[in-house]
Amino acid sequence: MPPELLTPEEMARADAAAIAGGIPGLALMEAAGRAVARAARRRFRPCRTLVLAGPGNNGGDGYVAARLLEAMGWPVAVAALAPPRPGTDAAEAAARWRGPMLDFTPAEAGRAGLVLDAVFGAGLSRDLDGSVAAVLRAVRVPILAVDVPSGLDGATGQVRGFAPQAALTVTFFRLKPGHLLLPGRSLCGETQLAPIGLPDSVLPRVAPRAWRNGPGLWRLPRPGAESHKYRRGHVSILGGAAMTGATRLAAGAAHRVGAGLVTILAPDAASAAIYRGGDPGTIVTLERPEALLADPRRQVWLLGPGLPPDSATRATLRRLIEAGRQVVVDAGALMACAGVPEALRGAAILTPHAGEFAAVFGPPGADRAVADRLTSDRLAATRAAAALTGAVVLLKGADTVIAAPDGRVVINDNAPPTLATGGTGDVLAGSIAALLGQGLPPFAAAAAAAWLQGEAARRHGPGLVAADLITLLPEAVAAAYLA
Repeated sequence: MPPELLTPEEMARADAAAIAGGIPGLALMEAAGRAVARAARRRFRPCRTLVLAGPGNNGGDGYVAARLLEAMGWPVAVAALAPPRPGTDAAEAAARWRGPMLDFTPAEAGRAGLVLDAVFGAGLSRDLDGSVAAVLRAVRVPILAVDVPSGLDGATGQVRGFAPQAALTVTFFRLKPGHLLLPGRSLCGETQLAPIGLPDSVLPRVAPRAWRNGPGLWRLPRPGAESHKYRRGHVSILGGAAMTGATRLAAGAAHRVGAGLVTILAPDAASAAIYRGGDPGTIVTLERPEALLADPRRQVWLLGPGLPPDSATRATLRRLIEAGRQVVVDAGALMACAGVPEALRGAAILTPHAGEFAAVFGPPGADRAVADRLTSDRLAATRAAAALTGAVVLLKGADTVIAAPDGRVVINDNAPPTLATGGTGDVLAGSIAALLGQGLPPFAAAAAAAWLQGEAARRHGPGLVAADLITLLPEAVAAAYLA
């Protein structure tokens, strides 16, 4: 699929640009309805089919699909919420429908064998009213959604009051953020993207600012014949005394993703002995950051995995930022800045999960309620955090969002549920640091590492623990090279 993601407003501008360029709106509607009918025929057997049609263009697509399915011999009826506005393309599509019209009621919806949901598209700006929700709730058969299931916000993936579970969703030209963000991604079922004659030449006018993550957006650095360990980056990781496993996971990932050198700064002799019992390729030192900053080759630092969220961690973070180093901030280092996001200004990349995001960017002590409020629009929340701190922000989750301070955003949707286990965030942080050390810009490094993590987890399957990711990251890197 093309990587650009268009909000409903951007999609409307793309349509308008195409129509202004000479493509009739009705031709686009006919192509959309044809794509829906084709998808229905390929996925389902002919059965009693009910098209639930709204008064706008989404309903117009439904009328076209109804007409074409009936021409193929399907038993089709249309139930209209309201007639289209006279003179519109949707009104013309409705006028071409000569088949049966039924009442828009729960009873009719409950009698169908297949329902095409063409009530409202992705641009719905209000919650569904009770009568529409009642009809959609009455459906007990597979639903094919046109554009999105009615009630789903195409910009955020959030539900406006109620949205039905679709078995199949057919959308057009480009995906929308709501097709990838949860819960929208789940409610859409299988999502198919259909071309309808919109030319790619409209994209510069729309100027999209969101993309679906994948290797087409970035290119992993490849070592050449002239490469040596310092050219591939030296990643320095501040280690903790208690949660040594987190630091070791991050170091292992940094090695596997290509860092030339990895150093763990141990806080004391006892923890240094633990670290030295790990990967023999990892350098372990008792020196403090101040001593190592004299080495100009140590440009990339990772703070957070296994660190306590205290003032000392925050002071070290500030020292590294002021020294001009690229700092990846995770876990304990993020929590050391809870309620004071300005302390993160100057960092390269922040990697919070929802709880850490709420603690850092929400009122102190707000906890879960703030996390829920801040992430109800994950794109807006992540963009705001990136703009505030000047850092790339990677908001972790099954629908990870990566935002740059200038408003660019990427949605990563290849993370399988098996990644929901302790330590995977540490692996991700180490991968990001390794890519940063090899010269990728922060936005690309964060996006690439998120995709590599999902690909590695996919290759493992059930039973995944964080350490498994480290051994599979080279396979994911190889897959990215070939993509």
